Amino acid sequence: MGLNKDQMAQRIARELKDGYYVNLGIGIPTLVANHIPEGIDVELQSENGILGMGPFPWEGEEDADLINAGKQTVTLKPGAVIFDSATSFAMIRGQHVHLTVLGAMEVADNGDIANWKIPGRMVKGMGGAMDLVSSAENIIVCMMHTNKAGESKLLPECTLPLTGVGCVKKVVTDLGVFDIVPEGFLLIERAPGVTVAEIRAKTAGRLVIAENVPEMVL
Repeated sequence: MGLNKDQMAQRIARELKDGYYVNLGIGIPTLVANHIPEGIDVELQSENGILGMGPFPWEGEEDADLINAGKQTVTLKPGAVIFDSATSFAMIRGQHVHLTVLGAMEVADNGDIANWKIPGRMVKGMGGAMDLVSSAENIIVCMMHTNKAGESKLLPECTLPLTGVGCVKKVVTDLGVFDIVPEGFLLIERAPGVTVAEIRAKTAGRLVIAENVPEMVL
């Protein structure tokens, strides 16, 4: 039951609007590039210095010199440009990115996000996440609803070091779609085959449930 990673990316792709400049984080968010709706023209930005990133290449057509911030091989759309990371972060910090899609370890019901560090484990660095969450107009988190131990990742308060405070607008998990509202996580859609009762049982943070929560149509 619930969505697989490609279906989560497909659902997030429906949030894209024509003309958007979009940054896709490492992990599941990168799959959004493969599900851009027909008739929607967006510019995908990668903080290592790409604007105009395309979907993943077909097997055998990879170019090892073309990679995203997660070191995955990518393609370029016609007219794409490549530049240094200083220019890329000037674009991010200058608030020229409309939407950022990020993975997370935890999200709090007030919109806080923790996605860069687990104390005691080796960390290469925080990457561009802190710049992105403090600068983008809209932030969507894409993650599994629970961790490997079955514990909720949607919490009343993050327990891990924060990446950003009160910045997340929407969360898409394998179980449903949630808007962040003053009252907590507002459930607006549930994944096919998933019940409201299951979502309630697996959500530790404040959960707001409307009278009728539609099943997601992909």
